[in-house]
Amino acid sequence: MTALTDLLAARIAADGPMTLADYMAEALMHPEHGYYSTRDPLGAAGDFITAPEISQMFGELVGLSLAQAWIDQGQPNPFCLAELGPGRGTLMADLLRATAKVPGFHAAAQIHLVEASPTLRAEQAKRVSATWHDDTTTLPDLPLFLIANEFFDALPIRQFQRDGSGWREVQVTVEGNALVSALSPAKPVPELEYRLQDTKDGDIVEICPALLAITSVIASRIDAHGGTALIVDYGDWRSLGDTLQAVQDHAPVNPFAAPGQADITAHVDFEAIALASSPAKYTRLTPQGVFLERLGITQRAQTLAAPLSGDALDTLVAAHRRLTDPAEMGSLFKVIGIYPNGAPPPAGLEP
Repeated sequence: MTALTDLLAARIAADGPMTLADYMAEALMHPEHGYYSTRDPLGAAGDFITAPEISQMFGELVGLSLAQAWIDQGQPNPFCLAELGPGRGTLMADLLRATAKVPGFHAAAQIHLVEASPTLRAEQAKRVSATWHDDTTTLPDLPLFLIANEFFDALPIRQFQRDGSGWREVQVTVEGNALVSALSPAKPVPELEYRLQDTKDGDIVEICPALLAITSVIASRIDAHGGTALIVDYGDWRSLGDTLQAVQDHAPVNPFAAPGQADITAHVDFEAIALASSPAKYTRLTPQGVFLERLGITQRAQTLAAPLSGDALDTLVAAHRRLTDPAEMGSLFKVIGIYPNGAPPPAGLEP
């Protein structure tokens, strides 16, 4: 039992079962006991590792794609260069290094990081000078060039299991001394009415209310002022199935066993991002490996490899493979871009 388990059990005893979204929000961001509020979860000493921590090549190529989009849109000055959920700040630091020689880019850029965790803000400040935000609504009204890598997967989701023409919501309740999942009575869910056409009894569909709100803010800024958003995460087109997962010490664990001690995520529904991107445009959903190869990751790896040998060379080769190989991150992770009407799609992606 964790301290947060006790707090959540008391809340459930008083108010009844909580939605999965409410549980995830508390487990990840409770101010005293939440997972992200209390630790740096990244790297070998943490619970998981992200693409920017695997290799500098990831952030470099993302940076060059955004810089090309900035050039394609007339080099607006000033503009907002933003990242959602920046981890340790590694990606933004690599992005800035790679774009240092793009004429005018740094002079025009105002760097803004959306990060709720005080612990991670402190890590980011070691690597990047920026303005921090709790959410996207306070980003400045400027052309917006944005990267979100493994941000949307950590947003709280709701889960529904189909039961006839209705849906039973997955909730969190108490059984003995443990938190467990349970199903609500079946009822109609208007926002899932269209999913009755492609699901059957027992199928699980996930929705992410925060994803819709955040994407809408980003897309409306891009439509009004220009810019480009690159969203990289694991998931697919249209939610189907239970994708909730928890990771601790680089291994899967029960999401309900120790809230606040494990990272809890779910696969991203990229169709929902696309639908929420109106009135801006969205690109085709593209595997991460294809995106990085189009941007020249193999050539960049060859350049970095030239002076290396032994373990250093082996590490670089392994990083390239991990980021691009379909059997590793290359196919599981996908990329979608949001860009203005009348502008070309971002480099590495197709309309």
